[in-house]
Amino acid sequence: MRPFALIAPLTALALIAGGAIAGGATAQQSKKATAPRDWAAYVVQAPSGAFIIGNPGAPVRLVEYLSYTCGSCAQFMAEAKVPLKDGYVRRGAVRIEVRHAVRDPIDMAAALLARCAGPGGFVSATDAIFAEQRDWARRGAAWWSANAAALQSETRLMQLKAAAEGSGLSTLMRGRGMSDATIDRCFATPTDLNRLTAMADASWKVIKGTPTFVINGKTGGGGHWETLEPQLRAAGAR
Repeated sequence: MRPFALIAPLTALALIAGGAIAGGATAQQSKKATAPRDWAAYVVQAPSGAFIIGNPGAPVRLVEYLSYTCGSCAQFMAEAKVPLKDGYVRRGAVRIEVRHAVRDPIDMAAALLARCAGPGGFVSATDAIFAEQRDWARRGAAWWSANAAALQSETRLMQLKAAAEGSGLSTLMRGRGMSDATIDRCFATPTDLNRLTAMADASWKVIKGTPTFVINGKTGGGGHWETLEPQLRAAGAR
């Protein structure tokens, strides 16, 4: 009878241990299932060509008109990245629609490269371009001034591709892992150039400068995070 006396407690222990493991697994699955979604990683492209970042059901819809050669835009991006994108957008409170208000050829070259990264890479490419703006924008302006006349016989796309190289924008994108073949494709066809040109024309018909913000259909926010955030909160962002 002693063997059976030993088996019974061992069986009971096994059942308890099994229940504990199952319970732990269930708790982990429940925790995983209820983990908040990272809405900052949800990026789609609208038919207009604008990139839309964040929760489609967000209570606040922010339209952001920007230019890559705009110093105030770069300053705003530095101020707003952590609280806006890593905060309000990530937790689903704000959705951003980025509309390009292109100001010059170097700006257009930057926009083509950023957009060429696709929905999955657009946000990080934009952040990188703005972070290094002081360097490539200065170089690009000087390069364009010295070389624009010699490029007149080239197509618009070839001019912009040369400007991307001359400004250092292409080098910046290569440093982020963009291949030469991908960069070539960014300037291979006029599809996105035409879309960007149309977007810029439409943007400049409704704005006077960059950055400009529209919050749930109403222009506002000023040009700085400290003036935009209170209006986002008043519109329902939490």
